[in-house]
Amino acid sequence: MRVDVFTIFPEYLEGPLRTSLLGRARDRGVLDVRVHDPRDYATDRHASVDDAPFGGGAGMVLTPEPLFAAVEATEPPRPLYLLSAAGRRFDQDLARSLAASDGFSLLCGRYEGVDQRVADHLCDGELAVGDYVLAGGEAAALVVVEAVVRLVPGVMGNECSAAEESFGSGLLEYPQYTRPASFRGWEVPAVLRSGDHARIERWRRAQSLRRTLEGRPDLRGPGSLTADERRLLDEFPDSGSDH
Repeated sequence: MRVDVFTIFPEYLEGPLRTSLLGRARDRGVLDVRVHDPRDYATDRHASVDDAPFGGGAGMVLTPEPLFAAVEATEPPRPLYLLSAAGRRFDQDLARSLAASDGFSLLCGRYEGVDQRVADHLCDGELAVGDYVLAGGEAAALVVVEAVVRLVPGVMGNECSAAEESFGSGLLEYPQYTRPASFRGWEVPAVLRSGDHARIERWRRAQSLRRTLEGRPDLRGPGSLTADERRLLDEFPDSGSDH
């Protein structure tokens, strides 16, 4: 998979893209990430990429010339998404869709944003990672790249991990435990130490349901529980149930 990122602060991405899962994927050739600095395509001696907004107002706006020039010179994989608070909410469904493609590209906004002609005539769409404002699109770009790349076959050591995680089936992930079995008087649920894999699977499904209903009920909607799911919650009445 090839991913191109356009940012006026390429150093922001250097460390994270060399680290952990992303770094290993790049080392193995599964992931090709290319970071481009629009300043390299500025035409004045100061390598300017921003200017004051027409109509007045605080802050600066990224100008269209270096952004268009950078993208046109690079011919990055499409779609090219502008990271913007006005964009479509990035979610796991879109991450899966992008992971099934050959690549995509991201353009990081900064300051008061980008000239609207960039969004209208250069990018294929806009993405937001949440209902909040960041100083720029770089942090959002890292969120999108990691969320997508970890779903690409061959990136994760255990392909089942992605399928069982939060949002993989419309539910939050069940709680996880490891050694020691007893820590400061807090015990690992006995069902997880029982060796009964069918029962463990039912317990995990019940905890995913309960976590989702309590923490993110918007993922299921009212009255969405099936009869089987209700029986499952009755079988394991609380998150620490051993019964």
